[in-house]
Order: sequence, then C-alpha cells, then structure tokens
Amino acid sequence: MTTSPAKHVLIVEDEDSIRQTLRYNLSQEGFVITEASTGTEALSAARRQRPDLILLDLMLPELSGLEVCRILRQEMTVPIIMLTAKGSELDKVVGLHVGADDYVTKPFSLNELLARVSAMLRRAEMTVKERVAGREIEELDNFRIDRGARTVHVDGEELHLAPKEFDLLSLLLLNAGRVQSRQVIIQRIWGSKFYGDHKTVDVHVRWLREKFERFDHLPFRITTVFGVGYRVDRLDQTPV
Repeated sequence: MTTSPAKHVLIVEDEDSIRQTLRYNLSQEGFVITEASTGTEALSAARRQRPDLILLDLMLPELSGLEVCRILRQEMTVPIIMLTAKGSELDKVVGLHVGADDYVTKPFSLNELLARVSAMLRRAEMTVKERVAGREIEELDNFRIDRGARTVHVDGEELHLAPKEFDLLSLLLLNAGRVQSRQVIIQRIWGSKFYGDHKTVDVHVRWLREKFERFDHLPFRITTVFGVGYRVDRLDQTPV
C-alpha cells in the first residue's frame, strides 16, 4: 500500500520562540518543516522549496509579510495563512486582498492553528480534484476561464485575479443561474473552519466586479440576491 508524501510547511516568523514552537508541533503532526525569519529568506525558501502551505507572520524584517504575500501571489498558488499580532479589520482585509487564504491573530491556540493548517491542505487537494473532474476550460463569447492553468482572459487580455477571487468566480460559473448562499460559498472556498465574517464574500465579489467593470461587454453578470448570496447569470440564458 502506498502512502501520501508528508506535506511541506514553510514557517516564516522572526520570533525564535514562536517559530520553534510551531516547528516542534507541526513536526509532531508529521509535517516537513522549512523555516525563515525574514521576508527575504521567506521568498527564497518558497521559491526553492515550493511548500504545500506557508505560515506567514505579518511583521517581518526586511520585507513585511504583506509584501511577501503580494510577491508570492504573482508566482504561485500555495495556501498562505497569515499570523498577525494586530487585530484590526483593516489588517485582515488587506491581508486577504494581497492573497492570504486565512489569518490567525496572536496569541493563538496551537490546536486551532493545527486544525486550520489541516483544513487548508484538505481544501487545496479538493480544489485540484474538483478542477480535474469539472470543466477545465469555459469559453463564453469574449471570456475564457482555464481552471487547469488558473487563468482568466477577457477580449484576449489576461485578467489577474487573487486565488480566492479566481475560486469564487469559478464556483459561480460552474453553478451559473443558481444562487450560491454566502454560507455555501464560505464552506466551498474558505472551508468550515473559517471563523471570519460572511462579509468576506461581499468584499471578494466587490473586487471581482471592480476588475471586470472596465470591459464594455461581458457574457455574464454577477447578480446580488439580497439576503441570500450571489448568482452568475449568463446573458443568453434565463436564471433558474
């Protein structure tokens, strides 16, 4: 019987005690660990090691966690959980905007963090399986989405979407004409262990609309169903 290879986690944290605690506990759970203590080291390690998940501190020497996240999001789709001592809504929204998949505020429970790491890795595997099973490429008039390559083109121009923006658009398109509640979207995109507010969905929908609004024509629209959630309507079809 074959066994799955151990998942590789990159821990980016400048406080030695926190980094060592994370390394020990994740190692005990069977994860392979790489460590970095500065933003520059984080970029180098991520590019060299290609980890399955990154735990990324917000406050780092040389380059901030936000800047590291922004750069990595242009290069890879690795799940990123941001660790932050700050608790303001602005910090969380900015972290999500630059591409973080989740965030944990210090001080955090190790059990909660381990649960989020495991859940994030399961979702990443599920997304790959769904992509293989689902429609890899959809072409609607001047719009094209390639789920295998994770690219979106409008009028032949590639539109750069953050990972969660892409996943949200893909989910809505796969269910065109059918309302997806905020709760369902959270479960499918962020997972059942996500503790953030459902307004996260609204924020990501707004970002998607802003990125599409400069195009004169789209073959679909994202419709708000008040009190429920969102629906993609293909303009040549009647919603069901």
